[in-house]
Amino acid sequence: MGIDDAVDLDGRRLRTLRSRAAMSRAAFDLLNERGLGAVAVEDIAERAGVTRRTFSRHFSSIEDAVLGEIDQDVHLFNEALRRRPVGESPLVAYRNALHDWLATEHTGAKPARLARRWALFQLFEAEPTLAAGYQRIRLDGQRESVRIIAARLDVDPAADRRPEAAVAAGTGLLIAALQVWGAGSDTYGLPDLIDTFFDTLNGLTAEFQSEVSSS
Repeated sequence: MGIDDAVDLDGRRLRTLRSRAAMSRAAFDLLNERGLGAVAVEDIAERAGVTRRTFSRHFSSIEDAVLGEIDQDVHLFNEALRRRPVGESPLVAYRNALHDWLATEHTGAKPARLARRWALFQLFEAEPTLAAGYQRIRLDGQRESVRIIAARLDVDPAADRRPEAAVAAGTGLLIAALQVWGAGSDTYGLPDLIDTFFDTLNGLTAEFQSEVSSS
């Protein structure tokens, strides 16, 4: 492949990502305006400026489109986890990858993205199909995170439980932070909540180790 071919391929990928993001934003906006039951694929395609055929190439359902940015978030987080220095312990790498992902995708000039995630989390209780779709995306992301941690440690995750344990702990803390965040009123408070829960785990671990060693 020549340089021109590579540039053209990158350009197509960028256009594809932008088109997918536009459809996901359109689906989310229409959900907010009308409720899930009143949104049709044609409405999303028209709002995003694409054809119905283009929509169907990217998403299998309206729910998938609404959750498209969250699905992308999971992939971007795992890419951040994959890039963490090998010398970091698994749970430290997980925490730092969360900071990397948030700093890159949801701060600076991009605060609207975090605001949309916050609004979407608040809709899960009223839209159970969205909540179910989110759980599927989250579990797929966890499995990929386990594979990444296992590769960093050069172990088989079926025989060495450290990757799964680290991801379970990190994911559990993230979910706790997301639940508090989604139920609260601070649209941009997720990074501080994540730090709070990780710091709390550190304190609980220290207490546990102290009690075990003295018993």
